[in-house]
Amino acid sequence: MNLKFKDISSERAMNILKKPLTTEKSTNLQQFNQYSFIVAKDSSSSEIKQAIEKIFKVKVIKINTSILRGKMKTFKGTSGFRKDIKKAIVTLKEGNTIDASLEIK
Repeated sequence: MNLKFKDISSERAMNILKKPLTTEKSTNLQQFNQYSFIVAKDSSSSEIKQAIEKIFKVKVIKINTSILRGKMKTFKGTSGFRKDIKKAIVTLKEGNTIDASLEIK
């Protein structure tokens, strides 16, 4: 089943990718050609794939996404929640790399 997805604009691609995620775990995943990004909550896996391929000029094999729920925190006696974020782990084709020091603006 081969579905055709609508192409996204370069402006939408920049809005989808918020920033790269640089944690100890995501740094270890880079040896397996996997990179982590914080993405827009309303983006789908196909949109994330198109955005990565358009911005970094690489070939994406697989996308894994998860929504991390915000923790409850207390500040000066008032309790509230942190914002929810969506995380995407992108697996690239062998031979393709992304410079991890790049910042998306």
